[in-house]
Amino acid sequence: MILSPFEWTIAKRYMLPGKGERFIALVAGISLFAVMLGVAALVIVMSVMNGFRAELFDKIVGLNGHAIIQAYGGRLDNWQDVLKDVKGTPGVVRASPLIEQPLMTTFNGRVEGVSVRGNTAEDIARLHDKLKSGDLATLVPGSNTVAIGSELAKNLGAQVGDTITLINPLGRSTPFGTVPRQVAYRVGAIFEIGVYDYDNMFVIMPMQDAQTLLLTGDTVAMIEVTTNNPDQVGRILAPVERKLAGRAVVTDWKTLNASLFEALAVERVAMFVVLSIIVLVAVFNILSSLIMLVRAKTRDIAILRTMGATRRSLLKVFVTTGFCIGAMGTLAGLILGFIFLYFRQPIVHAVEIMTGQNLWDPSIRFLTELPARSDPVEIAVICVMALIFSFLATLYPAYKAASTDPVQVLRYE
Repeated sequence: MILSPFEWTIAKRYMLPGKGERFIALVAGISLFAVMLGVAALVIVMSVMNGFRAELFDKIVGLNGHAIIQAYGGRLDNWQDVLKDVKGTPGVVRASPLIEQPLMTTFNGRVEGVSVRGNTAEDIARLHDKLKSGDLATLVPGSNTVAIGSELAKNLGAQVGDTITLINPLGRSTPFGTVPRQVAYRVGAIFEIGVYDYDNMFVIMPMQDAQTLLLTGDTVAMIEVTTNNPDQVGRILAPVERKLAGRAVVTDWKTLNASLFEALAVERVAMFVVLSIIVLVAVFNILSSLIMLVRAKTRDIAILRTMGATRRSLLKVFVTTGFCIGAMGTLAGLILGFIFLYFRQPIVHAVEIMTGQNLWDPSIRFLTELPARSDPVEIAVICVMALIFSFLATLYPAYKAASTDPVQVLRYE
């Protein structure tokens, strides 16, 4: 829709009402502000939802891989041969043995349930960027040294250099029953994955030490697998699953975290629909302001018609006036949304200080910080949707303006 200089001049004049039309200007300003808030809310919420999913995926998959091959009975015999076959499967990037067992730990009279993980030296080294204190190099087989999560360290009151005790209920048998096995370990490092449940549970040690603690011999419980395409992990590991049928089960990240990611997907769609309604309500303000403008400018419209302005020209003038309000509101909403996302963590802290409430409890939110990740395609959809709504809101008032009969209006002037 190309405007002539005449049409653009009239449209600009109507976008900036005169002194006697301040109420119309106020309604137009409210319309712009409402569209801005609606678009900003959509950008902020959708970016946070995307960031939440992406951060959870990165942290969960980064620690557990894309799939787990778990033996029936908890012990995978001949695991070296299985590991070799898995590594040779097309699409598999990395595979490593893993031992994981829920146990208990004590320190200074405090008792916590933990998940002991026995990892290879390579997997332990991958935690380097998650390290908060200590040195992962101290975790060598036979040293009885472990790394614990930051939340677990906080709950126990333990620091690097302290000695904690791990309790294995499946200890040695005696005439009086089974005596739990208690082994002391020095805390050599404290790490923070960023997922509360992991930081509150995991105790990581060399795989050989885990085998000694759990009395499993030279066996492992599972093999952790990372592929080149997490969305196709089922197809990639299908040959392995067929080969290990009856001996082990292959569980991918989608199955391990199905309820969590499905809930996030449903919530994401619900939030988009609800906030889209807010934008729709906002553009109704554009509709009302244009109707008021048409009513106030009825005489001017009639004079323009008598001077030769066509219905098409008047239609374009009022569509442009309303659409520009929507476009400016959309642009302002994008700017406001990105500013909020950039300063999101300081804003959360400021609100917490003002309200005295913990708005981001990691024990509930899983993650330690508010995440955000903007999707360019999604941002484009939000902008297009806001602009389409704004355009549709202009059609009725523009049609009424174009339908004005100058004879009827000017008969009694």
